[in-house]
Parts: sequence; structure tokens; C-alpha cells
Amino acid sequence: MSLIKEFTKGLAKENPVFVLLLGMCPTLAVTNNAINGLGMGIATLCVLIGSNVVISLIRNAVPKKVRIPCYIVVIASFVTIVDLLMQAYAPRSLYEALGIFIPLIVVNCIVLGRAEAFASKNGVVASMADALGMGLGFTLALVLLGGTREFFTSGSLFQIKLIEGWSQDFMLMGQAPGAFILLGIFLGIINWVNIRKAKKEGRTYTPTGLSCSSCNLCDLGDK
Repeated sequence: MSLIKEFTKGLAKENPVFVLLLGMCPTLAVTNNAINGLGMGIATLCVLIGSNVVISLIRNAVPKKVRIPCYIVVIASFVTIVDLLMQAYAPRSLYEALGIFIPLIVVNCIVLGRAEAFASKNGVVASMADALGMGLGFTLALVLLGGTREFFTSGSLFQIKLIEGWSQDFMLMGQAPGAFILLGIFLGIINWVNIRKAKKEGRTYTPTGLSCSSCNLCDLGDK
């Protein structure tokens, strides 16, 4: 197993947002500016790394029938730590903007999905590489969406005014419909590029996605 491959897959080939379409709730809800996207991405990254490492360590000691509740307890513990740290040290405006979406990382399908599909089957180092790649891929996607929405809304980036003459905000991009529209545009561009690349290589483009071969969430009743 290549650690570099496990790390880089989350950045592009299996990006949680642009390829696997996971974590859509925080992706669409908090990315009205780049700072919020960065804050949410880093919080999720920290939870991913911590939970993947711990779950990889305890995977052989946890009975299969109760693995999901155990994984959720581990994830919830790291979410609580991250939430308290952000409440203590993060800018108050950022913490209030992210609001309920920090505790909701507990049920974020990216975190539980990586725990079940990867950390429960692999060693600590590989699980850490997987979490780091997926977390950074999620963070980059949120920053890209948030930065683009912020720029089209007010002509600023990371709350720094780039176009001084931009006096009237374009409110659509700052609201939920703008998030859906922009995400759809990004997905369309990515699929168009992948299709053109596949045609040049003489093959049929098959989108990457989740499959039952890499997950056993449905096997809760198995012994």
C-alpha cells in the first residue's frame, strides 16, 4: 500500500465534495466566505485524523456487532475536543458562524465513512494518511467554494476587499441558492474535463464513487 497514494486520493481523485459528494450539508451551509470554509475544513480535518488513528488502534478489540456505536463515541469525543478548543481560541465571529455545524461533525458521513471503510481495516500510519488527504481535500473544496462565493458576493477574499469600487453586494451567491448553483458549475466543469481526458485516452469515463465493495455499513446484524 502506497502512503502517497492514500494521501493524494482525497485531494483530487476521491475528493469528498467534488467527486464523492459527501458532507453536502456543511459544504453548502457555511461556505458563504473563505474564512468560514477554512474553519470548518480544519475542524473536520482534526476530527478525521484523531478518529481514524484511534479506530485503527482499537479495530481488532471492538466486536463487529457494536463497531458503529463505538466508532460514533470515538468521533463524538474528538468533536467535543475540537468544539471546546474553537470556543476557547477561535475568533468569536467564526465560532458563531459555524454554530451547530461543529457538533454535527459527529454525523458527517465523511468522518464515519472513512472510519468504517478504511480505518477499521488498515494500520495507524495508512489511516492517518487517508484522514489527512481526505481532510485536506474537504478543506480545499470548502475554501474554493467559500472564496468564490465571497468574491462574487462582495468582491472580497478572506474579508479583504479586492475590488474597491464594488459597493453593491450580489446577494444570490451569499445565499443557499447561490451555493447550489456554484457547486453545480464546479461539478459540471470537473466532469467535462474528465470526459474530454477519457476520450483522448480512448476510454469511457466512469465517475468515481462509493461502492459496496469498500463498505460494510449494512452488515450490522452479521456476527
